[in-house]
Amino acid sequence: MSEAKNSIPCLIQNNGNAIHTPGYIQPHGFLMVLKEPDLQIIQTSNNLDEHLGIASESLLNKNLDNLLDSKQIDKINRILEADNFLSEPFFNLKFIREKTHLKYLAYWHRNRQGVILELEKILPEKKSFLLKFYRSIQSAINQLNPSLNYQKLCQIAAQEIRKFSGFDRIMIYRFDADWHGEVIAEDKIDYMDSYLGLHFPADDIPPLARSLFALQPLRFIPDVNYQPVSLTPCLHPITEEPLDLSYSLLRGVSPIHIEYLKNMGIRGSMTISLLKNNQLWGLIACHHKSPKLVSQAVRSGCEIFAKVLSMSLSDTEDNQDYKYQIELKSIQAKLIEYMSQENDFVDGLVSHEPNILDLFQAAGAAIYNNGHFYRLGKTPKEEEIYQLIEWLKSQSYEQIFSTDCLAKIYPEAEKYKEIASGVLGISLSKSSKKYILWFRPEVQQTINWAGEPHQLVLVDQNLNLHPRQSFQLWKEKVSGKSLAWKTPELKAALDLRNSILEVGLGKANELSKLNAELKRSNQDLDAFAYIASHDLKEPLRGIHNYANFMLEDYQEQLAPEALEQLQSITRLSQRMDNLLDCLLYFSRVGRTELSIRNIDLNQIVSETLEMLKSRLNRENIQVLIPRPLPTIQGDAIRIGEVFSNLISNAIKYNNKQDKWIEIGFIDPTTERLTHSPQTLSETEEMEKGSSNPQAKIFYVKDNGLGIKEKHKEAIFQIFKRLHGKEQYGGGSGIGLTIAKKIVERHGGKIWIESTYGQGSTFYFTLPG
Repeated sequence: MSEAKNSIPCLIQNNGNAIHTPGYIQPHGFLMVLKEPDLQIIQTSNNLDEHLGIASESLLNKNLDNLLDSKQIDKINRILEADNFLSEPFFNLKFIREKTHLKYLAYWHRNRQGVILELEKILPEKKSFLLKFYRSIQSAINQLNPSLNYQKLCQIAAQEIRKFSGFDRIMIYRFDADWHGEVIAEDKIDYMDSYLGLHFPADDIPPLARSLFALQPLRFIPDVNYQPVSLTPCLHPITEEPLDLSYSLLRGVSPIHIEYLKNMGIRGSMTISLLKNNQLWGLIACHHKSPKLVSQAVRSGCEIFAKVLSMSLSDTEDNQDYKYQIELKSIQAKLIEYMSQENDFVDGLVSHEPNILDLFQAAGAAIYNNGHFYRLGKTPKEEEIYQLIEWLKSQSYEQIFSTDCLAKIYPEAEKYKEIASGVLGISLSKSSKKYILWFRPEVQQTINWAGEPHQLVLVDQNLNLHPRQSFQLWKEKVSGKSLAWKTPELKAALDLRNSILEVGLGKANELSKLNAELKRSNQDLDAFAYIASHDLKEPLRGIHNYANFMLEDYQEQLAPEALEQLQSITRLSQRMDNLLDCLLYFSRVGRTELSIRNIDLNQIVSETLEMLKSRLNRENIQVLIPRPLPTIQGDAIRIGEVFSNLISNAIKYNNKQDKWIEIGFIDPTTERLTHSPQTLSETEEMEKGSSNPQAKIFYVKDNGLGIKEKHKEAIFQIFKRLHGKEQYGGGSGIGLTIAKKIVERHGGKIWIESTYGQGSTFYFTLPG
């Protein structure tokens, strides 16, 4: 034999049929498929002669009343007509053949192919045995105390099941998140191999087999050397498909599984499912070195005990989870309280004790919000986290993501697996990159496998598959994995996400009210500015004129001190008049309706540069436009003012020998800014495309004076100047304020990036 290149296929097949449609059954019972409503026998197993002394073919297309009396037929019809006929999944039937009463236990289920009736000859048990067996079951159930941990519970269960079932070895097998199994409890006779603590790879019980265990919780194989019993006809006569035996107790066994059991030295087996919340949690594997025909009473008792064990395990794990959940809830409640007290939810998560790093048993945590990183503990670098977030967003993890082996699904994480093999992340927004991530370090592990886990299948010279032959201890060192994230942690992460969104929604409602009030205040302020500037101009003009008249008529009669005071009045009143003109114009910018249309920015900028041509030539400034500017929606006159104010500033505040100004744009859908957190944040806001997916970022860049960090916000304030009135050509200090007003009225934003002594770049967004 040679090794197969791949592990055991997820869909084990037998003679072209999947394991739920093998085309045959085991011989310790027989099967009939009935067509309703007449209970016509349309398919049978080919062993009715052994059980009833009747040839299977002779019963085809005949009704069931050929085998059963009318009383039993009436009972069957009543059960089938009930709303929930599976409430009575098995019952006794009596066949009378040649004056002999043959007692069988009937199991049935219904699928799209009909009613499938399975029958096993009732194995008689003495009343004394049944009484003893009942007491054993009751005693075993009484020992399942949920206050014990699940390993102790399972060990007690393994010992008790072996007592009342009589199997040579009982193993309780638990699945992990990857469906690998671990033997967590075992009870056996002395001379059988022990598998306690060993792991079995997921492909030993592939997905289809696991789904069958969830559907039919008991799988019984009395003798692995059985002779399969075929069906007649081979295919279902109506659907012309193999008979679906997913719920069948007699279903034939895959040859690969038969060989697997033989390689373990097993002749008889029984497997019972352990379910938690209707999901497969583990298995009880009962093994015998010789054939083992277990009575229906013992099987039913084992199945009942397994259900009680499942509930006890569920309670035990829930109790353990509950204690941990209480701890998590306590920390989470404090985080919610901190968030509600802060203007920014991030401050509530990182600036207090406990913080988000204390929520889970993690080595590091990071928040990415509006282009800003906040890191606690040991985390990857900011750029590495950003790339991870980009990948998460591309994978469409909308709410939560978790893994204990990040590098396996995201190879870039291999370089920082020592600190971030495990990642738990929550997304706070569908449209933007707002994430909270927790990191767990790599934990070197050694897994004890039952046989070599990477050589599960052998292929013979005829290309037939065979399972592995050895189950000896095989140690594997595993790297790149962290401790797994627990279910309560995943739930707590989702709860925190919802809490952040709720707190954010509450603050958003408050902000909406404040914005509405601010809008009204701004409208009132605009109206006041217009009225004040308009109404103040007339008395101010009178003061200015009277002062000039006095200077002209009484200049020679006035003392020098009085003359100087009158000159100050005329100078200051003129300045006041200029400021009122600016204020009046500013109020008009905020009040006048915009004339929105398609405008070619190349033409707008060209006209602006033409108006400023003499100043540009005088200062010997080179103007750079790297590529043609796009057409946008806007008010041509107002947009021209924005460019005029920004270019004028760039001309004015430059003392370099070689001066230049660059005018351009960036398309956030295809290009990325990586300058400062603010610029990165604005780019991401554009990437959202929530209000205008066609919006672009424009800029006017120079190599002039630059400004200090502390002045970046102040420069947009009305009448704010960073230099003396007469320095750099003077000015009113309103140009940038007007530019900001115009951009905001177009639904955009304006901001500055500057390095003192090296130059400035004014960015602003406009609709496409």
